[in-house]
Amino acid sequence: MTNHALKCLLQYEWPGNVRELENCIERAVALGDRRIIDLGDLPPGIVAATSGNELAGEYGPPTLTSTDLEDIERATIQRVFEQVNGDKVMAGKMLGISRATLYRKLKRYNIGGRILPPPSPTLQ
Repeated sequence: MTNHALKCLLQYEWPGNVRELENCIERAVALGDRRIIDLGDLPPGIVAATSGNELAGEYGPPTLTSTDLEDIERATIQRVFEQVNGDKVMAGKMLGISRATLYRKLKRYNIGGRILPPPSPTLQ
């Protein structure tokens, strides 16, 4: 974990207590690059809540287009879905979305659809 991320976690008030911290760390691990947790891996709400510190100027919110956000959402859902081996209940929990929302997004981004195996050469 980088010093910036650690400082952000230490400065946050944690109104959700240990469960919120646990979910935050699980999210950072699931969505991060699997090498080191940085501010970009933390939930935006936590970074924003601690933005009154000296990190605010250095890590201001980036300007993103709706296409960028859709690409990020698609990649995030795909990565989490693969990490949980297609377990939709676990994927929904890790993403913090309802089952209905997860199903809608899986369909929208064509994630987790069944891929039919190639036809057998002996049947042709």
